[in-house]
Amino acid sequence: MDIFLQQIVNGLVLGSIYALVALGYTMVYGVLGLINFAHGDIVMVGALTALTVITQLAGGALAAPLILGLALLAAVLVCTALGVTIERIAYRPLRRAPRLAPLITAIGVSMLLQYGAALIWSKQYLSLPEIVKPTNYALAGANFTDLQACIFALALAVMGALWWFVKHTRIGKAMRATEQDRDVAGLMGIDVNRIIALTFVLGSALGAIAGLMVILYYGIGHYFMGFMLGLKAFTAAVLGGIGKITGAMLGGLLLGLIESLASGYIGDLTGGMLGSNYRDIFAFLVLVAVLIMRPSGLIGDSAAERA
Repeated sequence: MDIFLQQIVNGLVLGSIYALVALGYTMVYGVLGLINFAHGDIVMVGALTALTVITQLAGGALAAPLILGLALLAAVLVCTALGVTIERIAYRPLRRAPRLAPLITAIGVSMLLQYGAALIWSKQYLSLPEIVKPTNYALAGANFTDLQACIFALALAVMGALWWFVKHTRIGKAMRATEQDRDVAGLMGIDVNRIIALTFVLGSALGAIAGLMVILYYGIGHYFMGFMLGLKAFTAAVLGGIGKITGAMLGGLLLGLIESLASGYIGDLTGGMLGSNYRDIFAFLVLVAVLIMRPSGLIGDSAAERA
């Protein structure tokens, strides 16, 4: 039971990060019908930007919370500017093009971001300075740190705020109208270009927050870190129902739990042969299973039909 509870704790923390990244995928897909495969690399840029700020400010007179706040602000500014630029230059001219064209463009943008980051930050693994010393706690046989609790709580707060924003504000209603039909939304007086740009702003900001969480959780950054993270978040979005905000949240948390439980228990059953080193396998097994048995995801409907 102790092992089970520990894996639940680990899975919830990891899943909350997946959910934040998956929201970026699902928001863009909901409005544009586009799988933005460059989103994982936007998260990577946010993570490395935050790491750079923390590295420069660590050891000075500033307190750790202030350093983290400045790192988050820098990451959000860089990622949102990057997201809007990508939308304006790479995706907007292809809105009326066949679906394959923006998909290939997204892959090309992803590679451009990866190797651009390699030029700026090098191809070496970058370590995070120790500005936060997590405190361990025990609950019902499971161990967790205050850092893990903060990551989970912040992720839930951000996801809740986003859900409220989309459901209960005028801009959120405009986003939902644009999702239903861009042409009709334009005829109703909605500035479609502005709404789509705002969608990229929100998705990129979520990616920046997730990037800081990843840096704090693992303590290292790398120019290629967004690739696998992006694929897993895409899997989470498909699992929950891509195009659905609640689906991305549910899919991210479930995927984190599945990975954690599978790598823990299957690792024990196989004598460590299929443990944490093979945890990525389980994410893609889930993706294949969902695509076969329920392509629309757990709570998806219209998004799958549109695809």
